[in-house]
Amino acid sequence: MRLSRLNIKKINLNDIDKNYSGQDILMKLGELYQYESGIYGYGNLWMKIQRIVENIIIEELDKVGCIQVEFPKLQPRKVWDQSGRWSLYTDENDIMFNLKSNLGEYGLAPTAEECATIFGANRLISYKNLPAVYYQISEKFRKEIRTRGYLFRPRTFVMMDAYSFDKNEEDMKKTYDLMHQAYLNIFKRLKINAIPTISDNGTMGGSVSEEFQGITNLGEDVILYDEERNIGINKEVLSFDNKDDYLQQLGIDDLSSLKEYNVVELGNNFQLGTKYSDSMKLFYKDENGKNQPYYMGCYGIGLGRIIALIIENNLLKDGDSIKGFSLPLVVAPYKIQIVYIDDKYDVALELYNKLNEMGISCILDDRNGYSLGNKIKDVYTLGTPYALIIGNKFDSESMELEETKSGNKMYVSLDEIRKMFLEV
Repeated sequence: MRLSRLNIKKINLNDIDKNYSGQDILMKLGELYQYESGIYGYGNLWMKIQRIVENIIIEELDKVGCIQVEFPKLQPRKVWDQSGRWSLYTDENDIMFNLKSNLGEYGLAPTAEECATIFGANRLISYKNLPAVYYQISEKFRKEIRTRGYLFRPRTFVMMDAYSFDKNEEDMKKTYDLMHQAYLNIFKRLKINAIPTISDNGTMGGSVSEEFQGITNLGEDVILYDEERNIGINKEVLSFDNKDDYLQQLGIDDLSSLKEYNVVELGNNFQLGTKYSDSMKLFYKDENGKNQPYYMGCYGIGLGRIIALIIENNLLKDGDSIKGFSLPLVVAPYKIQIVYIDDKYDVALELYNKLNEMGISCILDDRNGYSLGNKIKDVYTLGTPYALIIGNKFDSESMELEETKSGNKMYVSLDEIRKMFLEV
């Protein structure tokens, strides 16, 4: 990508939000745009990262046999009335944006259990069709009264949500465990230590649920974490009357041995049981031709929160001052940013073309009127993992490559760069 075409704004790093610095950098660059509180437009960098995260999620879910689909974002009230959740989501908890028109009453999807159950029941007619897991990656809408932390708690966001269908409770638990492991694989590939955490079931229903929490000092949730077993419990659960049931699930006798961390919830899984099948009267035929309720699970991952967490957890500082951030290679859409002095444009363009031909995505900072120092500063504000610096001392056989995370500099050949990045 040629940076001149991105049209990023000049920013003052002394005027950055000290709490959510990474996301605020993108806001001031113009790579995030806030239309109003909790509603955003996304620039090139964010969308490129999102596609990488999406592809990792898709690959891992496909490995365990999940099927990608898409449900409507605009959902008729009658669908939610079937489960009895319309009033729960529009009146009691006031979560869902609802729209009234001469065509009827609709809700903007905060989640999709009802639509998924109808979709599954239309296809999964017999016990022979089970088990099945359907998933989608799409925008969701929630009436957050108190938005927070940019993409940590917005009103519109992109989420992967999956819905499983099984014959009985035992099979439902097997699918739940399969999805649990798929989640661990997803977060491992994203280089995030996501802690499986016992949580409240909330408005989803069912008897068992777990959150996948990412450690960050910006998180509004607090967990107690057992590092040895990589499990945790949301601290809010300890205020519940049935807290002992939760502790028993984890096998925790002594809370004093657990460490306390601020976290942000990145994913949430639920064993729903027959809540939706029974309430919506949607069944499959068993071996004897009798109607039986589906045992279901639902599973969610917030892509915006994942990206926000990665950006905020990879900030670069110079003392107390914010310098920018450095994306991990696995999610960085552009691995190298080429910066050069004015009379080296032809050399920089040739390197840019060669790197792209090799399959190494990079940024060429071809903006006019910027000093080499200013161009280097913008490597950090775009989160690019490496800067290829072409200055007065440039040697075509040995080029200066700086790792932005550590500040380490090395002198490498083009062939060595190829080996470095194509093995990632």
